[in-house]
This record gives sequence, structure tokens and C-alpha cells, in this order.
Amino acid sequence: MTQSVQERFAPNSICFGCGPANAKGLRIQSLDVGEALVATWTPQPHHAAFPGMLNGGICGALLDCHSNWTAAIHLMKQSGASAPPCTVTADFHVKLKRPTPMDGPLHLRARVVESTGDRAVVEAELEAGGKITATCRGTFVAVREGHPAYHRWG
Repeated sequence: MTQSVQERFAPNSICFGCGPANAKGLRIQSLDVGEALVATWTPQPHHAAFPGMLNGGICGALLDCHSNWTAAIHLMKQSGASAPPCTVTADFHVKLKRPTPMDGPLHLRARVVESTGDRAVVEAELEAGGKITATCRGTFVAVREGHPAYHRWG
């Protein structure tokens, strides 16, 4: 199995959405496949909004964290660094297109569509049962020393 970017670069992260060290978090495992990051995630019954359907806030958290890592990996590659910068969400807009069923694994895919300096705009989608159930477009920014999130992945 390929190691996720979270396991490789932030094994001690406690982020609710993507932190490997948060036992009660979502623990997204994003994989770098070149032009995009992809992930497969399986919901649990306590993630429901109503019977059989995923909570919209969980959809947003999945898209936010997966997109943030997509930006971080892109900025790392762009600068030639050996590790990604700590990035944070400047803005993100989620469109819930239809209810997201919880009867199987969900698939995330995100790619950078714009990038300048220390920021990247990412578009992402959440798929269930072969249908796109939610999309996201967001801006993610690398933070500098002194920002509260600067050492969050270390």
C-alpha cells in the first residue's frame, strides 16, 4: 500500500479531518497520483445526517482537508522543497449536489486550478456510488512562522 501524504508528512497531526494522530477524527488518507490527489474514505453510522446519508458538514470537512493537502503538495513540488509548507484554508465553497449515501466507500479527487506564490486554488469532488454528490472550490495559503498553524504538521 502507498503511504498517504498525511502519514508521510504529518504523522503527528491532530486535525479532525486528516490527522493520523486524531483517533476520533476522519483520518483522510490522500494519495498523490500526479496531477491530483485522490482518497477513498468509508463513513461510519455516527457520520449520518439522517438514515443512510452522510452529514453535510462531514462532506465539507472531507473536501476541505483533502483540498488543503492538494494545495500543500502542489506548492511543495512547485518550490522544489522536500516537505510541504503548512497550508490553511483561506476560503472554500461547498456545493451539496445530492444526498451522499453511506452504504459504501466514498471517493475524493482534487486538483489545483490556479497557483501563485504561496497560494493555490483547488477544485475537488466527492463521489458516492459513481455519482458526484458534492464539489468544492477553495483557496489555500502557506503560512509563515508566527502563524498558529505553522508547526501543526511537525
